[in-house]
Amino acid sequence: MKTIINTTLAAALFLASAAGAFGQEFTSGTVKKLDTKAKKVTLIHEELKNLDMPAMTMVFEVKDEAMLAKLQEGAKVQFVAERVNGKLTVTQLK
Repeated sequence: MKTIINTTLAAALFLASAAGAFGQEFTSGTVKKLDTKAKKVTLIHEELKNLDMPAMTMVFEVKDEAMLAKLQEGAKVQFVAERVNGKLTVTQLK
């Protein structure tokens, strides 16, 4: 019985850590400004839980320059932001 409980607990912990690593949470935002030369976007965004940041307006670098072509000022977006080399960066966009 104890072995079954330990195995179940280990499996649950593994799945929880895998979900955290692979289940990126998208955040809602609105594009306020684009700076294509600097590869940056200013977003008015909701809380960024993965970065422990409240809702605010801030500038992000963009991981892939092609993302900028998909954006327009005033557009509503869903995005993932992460720290990449110490800089807040949009890594996924939909």
